[in-house]
Amino acid sequence: MNSIAPSELIINSRGAVYHIDLRPEELADTVITVGDPDRVEKVSKHFDSIELKRQHREFVAHTGYIGKKRITVISTGIGPDNIDIVINELDALKNIDFETRTIKPELSSLQIIRLGTSGALQADIPVDSFVVGTHGLGLDNLLHYYRFYNNPEEEQILKNFIAHTQLSGNIQPYVATGSISIMKNFVEGFYHGITVTCPGFYGPQGRVLRLGLANPGLVDNFSSFASGSHRISNFEMETSAIYGLGKLLGHHCLSVNVIVANRIRKEFSKDGALAVENLITKALSIISTI
Repeated sequence: MNSIAPSELIINSRGAVYHIDLRPEELADTVITVGDPDRVEKVSKHFDSIELKRQHREFVAHTGYIGKKRITVISTGIGPDNIDIVINELDALKNIDFETRTIKPELSSLQIIRLGTSGALQADIPVDSFVVGTHGLGLDNLLHYYRFYNNPEEEQILKNFIAHTQLSGNIQPYVATGSISIMKNFVEGFYHGITVTCPGFYGPQGRVLRLGLANPGLVDNFSSFASGSHRISNFEMETSAIYGLGKLLGHHCLSVNVIVANRIRKEFSKDGALAVENLITKALSIISTI
C-alpha cells in the first residue's frame, strides 16, 4: 500500500497530527466535540481524572476518565470547514499508522458526540431544552467535495425539502443520518428532529442586519417543512458535516444541542451558560454509561 505523503497528512515534530495536535494514543474511543474552546474545560471539570491537555489554535483537547470510561473532549471552533479538519484528523489518529503513513488493514470506529448550542425552529421547543438531531441537513457545500451517497430515506427527505423550500441561488442541500445506536440512549428529556446546518450565522440563518436576503422566507420555510414523521427542529453550523463525514469514515456520530434561542417565538435564553452546563451534566451521565 502506498504511503500518504507528508503534504497530505501533516505530522508535527512530536508525532501528533497537525491541527488538533494529538498523537494516536492520546485519543479516546469516545469523543465529545464542542464549538467553543472554553467549553472544553466546562466538560472536563466533570471528569474523575484528566491525563492530557493540548491546545493548538482554536483546537483544545482534554482526555480523561469518568469511572472507567475514557473520553476525549475537543473544541472545533465554528463551522463546517473546521469540522472537515477535526473529523478527518480524528479518523487519521484512529485508522492511519503514523509510522508507515498507511491506512490500517482493520478499521475502527469512534463514538463522536457533539454538545452544542442551537436555535429552535418550532414554537413548541422552548429555550433551554435539549434537541437530538435525527438527521443533519446541510446547506453548506462540504460534502459535495466527497463521494457521498444517500440511502432511500435520506433521498426522500432531500427531495421533499428541495420541493418545499425552493431555495434560490447555488444552494445544494444534502442529508446525513445520526447514529441510531447512540441516539437510542438520548430519549427521555430530549426533543428529536432534523438539524439544519448553515454555513454562516447571519444571512444563512435568515438574520437581517444591513443586507437583503436571497431567501427571505427561510425560517418560515424550515418551520413548516415535514417529510413523513420528520420535521426540522433546529439549526446551527456543524451537525451535517459531522454526520456526513462520520458516515463516510464509518464512525458513530450524534449531535445534541441546547436551545439558546427560539426563532419562532423570538426568545433567547436568560442564562445561556447555565443551559449549557445543564446539557453537559445530563449528556455526560449518559455518555459515561454507553
